[in-house]
Amino acid sequence: MTFAAPLEAKSIRFRARSFVAFTLTPEAPLDVWLESLDRWVGNSPGYFAGRPVVLDLNVLKPEVVAIEALVDLLGQRGIRIYAIELDGGAELGAHLPPVLVGAKEATTDGLLQPSRKAGRADDATPAGDTKAAGDIKAEAGDLKAGDLKPASDAKAQPKDAKIAAPDAGTLMIRSPIRSGQLIFHPHGDVIVLGSVASGSEIVATGSIHVYGTLRGRASAGAQGNTAARVFCRRNEAELLSVDGWYCTAEEMDPSVRGKPVQAFLDNGMLRIAPFS
Repeated sequence: MTFAAPLEAKSIRFRARSFVAFTLTPEAPLDVWLESLDRWVGNSPGYFAGRPVVLDLNVLKPEVVAIEALVDLLGQRGIRIYAIELDGGAELGAHLPPVLVGAKEATTDGLLQPSRKAGRADDATPAGDTKAAGDIKAEAGDLKAGDLKPASDAKAQPKDAKIAAPDAGTLMIRSPIRSGQLIFHPHGDVIVLGSVASGSEIVATGSIHVYGTLRGRASAGAQGNTAARVFCRRNEAELLSVDGWYCTAEEMDPSVRGKPVQAFLDNGMLRIAPFS
């Protein structure tokens, strides 16, 4: 008589994992908000494609029927809602995205690796399409065109010259940013020593400095930093943004195209001006 050996039961592993998601917060009147969204999507086609989007309804507080219609309208615009934020524990049904509870703002503690938080800002090398990772008044101390030096200029420094290292919250990228890449730095500035290709994007809570040609999209002050700026040595950008205020390539004055510029907020308005 033979017996089959008992099968070893394999345990199921459950692990927690965090992702960065964009949040949309509709406001009344909804038709005006949707028109504004349509302008954004029209100026930046594919901006939301493949990105997790959370719908924050704590301002609008619509009924379930209105939520269903809104999710459908957003889906028609290519915006897929992964989850909904809505206080009160409302039951939305299985046909709608799940309700999130206890969401937190993206912060350094939640997104940066411990080695980067505790140490210096290391050089970033592209290792995939996504990485986790800023006003022009001519006052003294502002960065001027002559302050921007290409990476090759660093070789001319004497060997004993002391060069200040970037701040611990600064992300320095020595290689060019390829088309399709998204660089997201949740705390501090981003410095790119090369160029930024069309179809790529940089998002930073601080300022963005591009020492080459900026052809993609650059969004500085992503978490309400109104003092952030975008600097680039040659402006061919598809979009420049500071604290959510943006300007597309079609809207930019021709006088600031193909030149060293900085973008900043001045009395609540986005300004783009060449270096003098």
